[in-house]
Amino acid sequence: MIPIIQPVFGPDELAAVADVLRSGWVVQGPRVLAFEHAIAQETGAAHAVVVSSATAGLHLALHVAGIGPGDDVVVPSLSFIATTNAVWMAGANPVFADVAPDMPNVSVQTLQQAWTPQTRAVIAVHQLGVPFDRAGIAALCAARGAVLIEDAACAMGSRYRGEAIAHSAALAVFSFHPRKVVTTGEGGAVVTNRPDWADRLQRLRQHGMTLAADRRHGTSAVEAYAEPGWNYRMTDLQAAIGVVQMGRLAAIVARRRQVAARYDELLADCWDVAPLQPHRDDTWNAQTYCLCVAPDTRAAGMRRDAVLGLLQARAIGARRGILAAHLEPAWRDHPRGPLPCSEAWAGQSLALPVHEHLSDEEQRYIVATLREGLATV
Repeated sequence: MIPIIQPVFGPDELAAVADVLRSGWVVQGPRVLAFEHAIAQETGAAHAVVVSSATAGLHLALHVAGIGPGDDVVVPSLSFIATTNAVWMAGANPVFADVAPDMPNVSVQTLQQAWTPQTRAVIAVHQLGVPFDRAGIAALCAARGAVLIEDAACAMGSRYRGEAIAHSAALAVFSFHPRKVVTTGEGGAVVTNRPDWADRLQRLRQHGMTLAADRRHGTSAVEAYAEPGWNYRMTDLQAAIGVVQMGRLAAIVARRRQVAARYDELLADCWDVAPLQPHRDDTWNAQTYCLCVAPDTRAAGMRRDAVLGLLQARAIGARRGILAAHLEPAWRDHPRGPLPCSEAWAGQSLALPVHEHLSDEEQRYIVATLREGLATV
């Protein structure tokens, strides 16, 4: 099997985990602090708070922003289901916005079309690591009094107009799932430039505790619980891996971009697919190599699914590109307006393997199989 992703782990990660095991401090502790420092340095944010998952991070971001029952949150349907589920977790109402026809991101126009009188927040996604129009969307949210939360789950290592993702964000959330550029197995981080939000995020991830264990260690200090919270902690085992991963981020991104560029070359004359082309003034981390399969006269998605079936039968770990939440059973009956571009992306997008160990021979095999599938369905 050629996997869709293979995490970049080596001797340094193994040594970092062994050091934590020898230390005896395996829950949230000094390695978590080091990981947070590395994330803040990379993103340019003043504060980074690591948590158990990006879903937990989105939930906390909504909570510290004061979003709850009675509030509408505009979200793209075209995103992993967690984007929508986090709004439900906060007790608010998700309102689906469409995406642009040429990019799988929401735009100022699609957000305006979805806006309601109860809209108090927007979750915009840097889908597949491709930056959205932060300047335009941030200006829209500021003018209308809504908080902008950036779902940057896929975007570690990407750049927007020369700046790291989340450099100017009020709240942004990253994921460290194995399919992401930097992975700790599971995990996430919320970054913010507001110290009051950072302090509260640190409490809420640990049951509302006012004094974490690393600060009580070696003292007679006793913690208090200022408000109800959750157990969204990351372990020091995970964070130790994350510190090493952040140190090799530039090399990981460079290799992924090389793989994506090679796919572009191999598919340059293939008119049955349209590879994702990020805007030239943005720097893409190549988190996922996604292309759209030209549809035929059958039901939406049938040609893509037939091609995907052949790839998987040939031991190629391709996947559908992006799902649309409103097409999944969990959200199918949720009120919404028309979402034609989201449905087109959901029915036509296809993700090909991208990872450091992918060889040129494997890429040529993948593309040859893709062409065979396109020619027969």
